[in-house]
Amino acid sequence: MITLYGIRNCDTVRKARRWLEDHCIEYRFHDYRESGIERARLVRWRQQAGCGRLLNRRSATWRGLDADERARAEDDEGCLQLLLAHPTLIRRPVVEYSGGLLVGFDPNRWAEALA
Repeated sequence: MITLYGIRNCDTVRKARRWLEDHCIEYRFHDYRESGIERARLVRWRQQAGCGRLLNRRSATWRGLDADERARAEDDEGCLQLLLAHPTLIRRPVVEYSGGLLVGFDPNRWAEALA
């Protein structure tokens, strides 16, 4: 079974959930706004996708950060600390599946990976 990580009220997460359901793909949903995210999991994601791919610089949370906080995102450890402190900065959705990790919703990529 795959795990879909995101925020329940995010439009992109809703599209991704609908896509999974339309393709009869079973999944478990983890809302990291409600349940948080473990450091070890973020470290694995960073190793697989890189902080640049995980960090959502278009989010309202990012726009609300001051310049010093944004500067922390320039190195991997600072980025990791920022994502732990503000899980809503994690690009959505993230999918863990037996073949790896998908970051962001791309129906074509998802069809290739999850079919």
